[in-house]
Amino acid sequence: MSENQDQDPIVVQEADAIYESVRTICHHSETQPAPTVYRVLGNLKGAAGPMLAQALNQLADGLVRSLDEYEVYQDDGSDPVLNIAAAAGHMRLAAQLAADLGEQLSEAQNAIAQQGYRD
Repeated sequence: MSENQDQDPIVVQEADAIYESVRTICHHSETQPAPTVYRVLGNLKGAAGPMLAQALNQLADGLVRSLDEYEVYQDDGSDPVLNIAAAAGHMRLAAQLAADLGEQLSEAQNAIAQQGYRD
């Protein structure tokens, strides 16, 4: 970890860790039996469902509140309130999609819940 990363807020550090974890799953998701996939789906469901939705909603709320706590500006001189409103709207939509994703992962997990395998 670089010196600059040590100074990143914890939310940035954890988002970096999530990214790296998903990246690792992408590199190691070759043929896997149902019990393994079941466990992976359970963890992804926990991370990507309601919990991710909550995190996105909280980040959107915090972004909106930042207008009152910081001297926020746009490099191009435009009104930052409009861009924060747009970003917060997209984040809230993403939160709903994350909740939907969690439901779909749950359904996928349920579909293979009774499977086993033999070597």
